Amino acid sequence: MEQDSDELLIRIATKDEVPVFIEWARQEGWNPGIHDGECHYAVDPDGWFVAETGGEIVGTLVVTNYDSIFSFGGFYIIREDNRGHGTGWKLWNHGMNHAGERNFGGDGVYEMQDKYAKNAGLIYAYRNIRWQGIAGGRGQPDLVPVGELPLSMLAAYDREHFPAERSRFIEKWISPDTTLALAYLHPDESIGGYGVIRRSYEGNKIGPIFADTPDIAESLLEGLTESVVGEVFFFDTPEPNAAAVGMARKRDMTEVFETARMYSANVPVLPMHEIFGVTSFELG
Repeated sequence: MEQDSDELLIRIATKDEVPVFIEWARQEGWNPGIHDGECHYAVDPDGWFVAETGGEIVGTLVVTNYDSIFSFGGFYIIREDNRGHGTGWKLWNHGMNHAGERNFGGDGVYEMQDKYAKNAGLIYAYRNIRWQGIAGGRGQPDLVPVGELPLSMLAAYDREHFPAERSRFIEKWISPDTTLALAYLHPDESIGGYGVIRRSYEGNKIGPIFADTPDIAESLLEGLTESVVGEVFFFDTPEPNAAAVGMARKRDMTEVFETARMYSANVPVLPMHEIFGVTSFELG
């Protein structure tokens, strides 16, 4: 807990305050999934911070420490009437103290990447693109529900595409009844890809889609969107994966938002050609 002479209190949020983070994100137009808060919170409850003045929350930030070497941040919002007074910088520094020496990643507003680089020393990695479209998928007989697979098997495949092991998060992420998670299995029954679609405050959101090949990614996108045919859905693609961008364009999806993926120490070496859909702009 930290408090300065201006009576700004920075503290760990309680579990009951998690909906504040989600609601503020919704108001900012970020359209979180309706169960995102409970899934995120389970990973690192000590990384949820609020800035408070006069008993009122005026800022939020989540810094999730996945392990001893990697951290990811999101839900960084300062209430409009408190912007420009140093609240955000103090909250940011508090969160970075939580991250410690870990490599910290985040998806920031694309137009502000120069500010993040100058003030926080973050390194630009690539652009993520959010696409919006109308679901028109078809059932895919080669896909299986991930609930039929051992969690350890799914987590091991996920780890090949993410900078840290996150089985605790994955277990939560695939479990809500408003979520569909599917996997592709090779003939030897090893995982060749998996994807998740979840209900959000507007429509549905895809994330992640990790796949060995573009064809498997296409199958996953078709299978996931078949569950919400005719509804709005969003698909967040890393721009370096041209095949992923092509999947969105082929479906006449519209580019509606973009982020700058940035890191504090180094850009993790990941198989970008196998990362078709970002899991979450708030949690990596």
